[in-house]
Amino acid sequence: MNLRLPPPADTLDIDGRIVRIRPVEHGDLDALITMHEGCTLADLRYRFFGTGRGILAIEARRLAALNGTGKGAALVVEDDGAMLGAASFQRYDEQPDRAEFGVLVLPDHQHRGVGTLLLEHLALIAAAAGVKELSGQVLGGNHRMLRLARRLAPGTRMPYADGVLDVVLAADIDGSFAEDVAKRERAAEHLSLRPLLDPASVAVVGASRSGKGVGAEILKSIVDGDFAGQVHPVHPEATELAGLAAAPSLAALPGPVDLVIVAVPARSVAGVLRQAGEAGVRAAVVVSDGFAEIGDTAAQEELVRIARAHDMRLVGPNCLGIVNTDRTVRLQASFACEPPTRGGLGMASQSGAVGIAALAEATRTGLGVHSFVSLGNKADVSGNDLLAYWYDDPECKAVALYLESFGNPRKFARVARAVARRKPVLAVKGGRSEGGRRAGLSHTAAAATSDTAVDSLFAQAGVIRCDTLEQMLDTARVLVDQPLPQGRRLGVVGNAGGVGVLAADAAAATGFDVPPLSSDARVRLAEAVPGAACADNPTDLGAAAGPDAFGEAITTLGSSGEVDSLVAVFAATGTSDVEGNLDAIADALDALPGLPAAAVVMGLADPPSTLGARRVPVFAFPESAVAALGRAAAYATWRTRPLGTRPDLPGIDRAGARAIVDRLLQNGEGWQTAADTAAILRCYDIQLTPAVPVASKREAVAAARTLGYPVTVKADDPRLIHKTESGGVHLGLGNPHEVRDAFEAVAKAIEGDEGATVVVQPMVEAGLELAAGIVHDPLFGSLVMLGLGGTATDLLSDKQFRLLPLTDTDTESMWRSLKTAKLLTGYRGSEPIDLNALTDMLARLGRLAEDLPEIAELDLNPVMPARYGLQAVDLKLRLARIGDEPDPVARRLR
Repeated sequence: MNLRLPPPADTLDIDGRIVRIRPVEHGDLDALITMHEGCTLADLRYRFFGTGRGILAIEARRLAALNGTGKGAALVVEDDGAMLGAASFQRYDEQPDRAEFGVLVLPDHQHRGVGTLLLEHLALIAAAAGVKELSGQVLGGNHRMLRLARRLAPGTRMPYADGVLDVVLAADIDGSFAEDVAKRERAAEHLSLRPLLDPASVAVVGASRSGKGVGAEILKSIVDGDFAGQVHPVHPEATELAGLAAAPSLAALPGPVDLVIVAVPARSVAGVLRQAGEAGVRAAVVVSDGFAEIGDTAAQEELVRIARAHDMRLVGPNCLGIVNTDRTVRLQASFACEPPTRGGLGMASQSGAVGIAALAEATRTGLGVHSFVSLGNKADVSGNDLLAYWYDDPECKAVALYLESFGNPRKFARVARAVARRKPVLAVKGGRSEGGRRAGLSHTAAAATSDTAVDSLFAQAGVIRCDTLEQMLDTARVLVDQPLPQGRRLGVVGNAGGVGVLAADAAAATGFDVPPLSSDARVRLAEAVPGAACADNPTDLGAAAGPDAFGEAITTLGSSGEVDSLVAVFAATGTSDVEGNLDAIADALDALPGLPAAAVVMGLADPPSTLGARRVPVFAFPESAVAALGRAAAYATWRTRPLGTRPDLPGIDRAGARAIVDRLLQNGEGWQTAADTAAILRCYDIQLTPAVPVASKREAVAAARTLGYPVTVKADDPRLIHKTESGGVHLGLGNPHEVRDAFEAVAKAIEGDEGATVVVQPMVEAGLELAAGIVHDPLFGSLVMLGLGGTATDLLSDKQFRLLPLTDTDTESMWRSLKTAKLLTGYRGSEPIDLNALTDMLARLGRLAEDLPEIAELDLNPVMPARYGLQAVDLKLRLARIGDEPDPVARRLR
């Protein structure tokens, strides 16, 4: 199988410092020799089982040449251009699915986790090349290497004999390997971003003496916000700014600085970053614009190069600052008109203006913010990095993201899923109507848009997708301060029957149930509030209800055990005891701390934003309150579901399929014949309806006799999408005469289409028709599709997409999420389909898409019941060469 080497990757060591992993090149020979000569005798003995230095040049030459042989891969790790270590694997000639590995790290850098990084990247290359095991021998005294092996393969048995351990690492990205990589990545990201979000000192470069402009505004915001650390204005001429002593340059500062805010013209930013790096600054926020957003990507890439060379993380450019409200930090380095309220929401926005508006709305509605980052152009720090940081931040209770693009969507899915298992992640994705749409010829591709991919990504990752900022902030108000709903039963208490009706209608629209109370609960409620207009759920207390009625009703309904969430509605009138009723609602809800709640206050010009010590969010309308609770309940349901596992799929011939695809691509990209498509699918044990290509009426009749009547005669032309309308398919043919006529008609329909042929298939018994397939998105990678098939595919547009890798949970959720799912399980006496066979087919399509990303489009339509399981009746496949795609598991910075 072909061996693809990834491009160089900047990543983080165990301390959050930046290093680079890259393939070895022929020109590295001298540097490799120098690195090996820097090893101690003990290192040489552990690596080569001897101390003779004659082996060093031989090993260096082997590494320098290995990447050109196709037999293995060699990687090096560098820090500021200096080699720190190398690792390689080389296949065994007699067992190409096994390889020997080796790793060597200079003694001064063996504590930084770079050996782990090298082997992680090496294992991913090996797995993609079809290598199943990496093996090596380790001396018993090589404790560092043994710890590394156990870290990468926990629980793996390592046989010991004659002072040597046989170490075998599975070259597999599944399960524990990927999760362990993610854990190490999150820990490194947290350390890397600490100087940004938890700095002890901040310098501001670009504040004017006049007090006007971007830099001066941010400096004033930091000072007014009472930053907990030291603040250093930097100005080449001024001696004082904003009441603080100013330094002429970053080099002139009295001590080390964690964070620099850069607000100078675009042409000067690179110089400032270079000075910051030389001064030991660990993080930079560049608010200056004039980079990639106006097309100057080269200037922006230069900023990243400077930052990486000096171990600096970079936010921006073209951003509007950062905020951390933690009492021990108190950093207000943004353009917000007023500082946000301290709370538990971590927020990031790709649009600065949207982010500032969201901060203002959060302040207005009482939503507390823990930290905020305006990402700007995302040259370095992205939403993925912040998610990894917030994962281990105990003060961050929920995350809200406004995104306009994804750098590595599959990595986002992996990181977001881990975070969402611990705390809610909400997102608004801008550009959903236009971004990334592309035309496709097959049913599968035509159904897949970028927004489809985003929906799939968020659904699999447990991200709560919101259509608007208002929805996102409303939902965050519930999630930050309220417990998660334990079910879908909603209780409604109010003093206006019409408002209760609106709440119940909104509940139905969001998947909530507003259940009637049991007879015992109704009796208790009637006794508690004898004047209630309706002592049930919803509870109508009547317009004249006072504090006692509100308090008793909320307490009785909320403690009944018959509701999982509660909405309290107060419609004020001129005769209402406003203060008393609001206090009663607050006290009653405070006494029910385990019950998620929201309040609706109507009729007041200036209603409160929250109620009580629990900070129950107050909404203007019942629909908003119920919708926010509904999204929280849906998230809570997702969190209880098992994560799923990547199923074991026997009978897959990955190497055989790869060989077919490589052969076909040698003849060019494009649509493939049904015969070649079938050959690939058979390598993945996907059941197909037999198809016999024929070139004449006589051959067609002979094929029909062999297959058995009735038969189908149709065109094998992947460019022909709607065969029924074009005369390209004839069904239910029961005799030779009908077969001859059908052959003639189909041959005429495809006349002039190069490569098109006529095929004969046995007639498949009528039943439910499904469609399944694969489509490759240039940004999101491959997606697997399932929907209703046949002529209903385009009419009903009932389809589900999932990103890779597919777990057993994903494949089951695909068919369960169809609007027509009841048809699959047997509806009104119809025959159910084999759901085990369906999930198996989807899993195999997922593995096919993982292994062969060159599949641009694969359309199986229809997929129909077979004697055993399911069979694909019609096949279309388009192949295309792909460029380098970011690996979702490999640790690398943006």
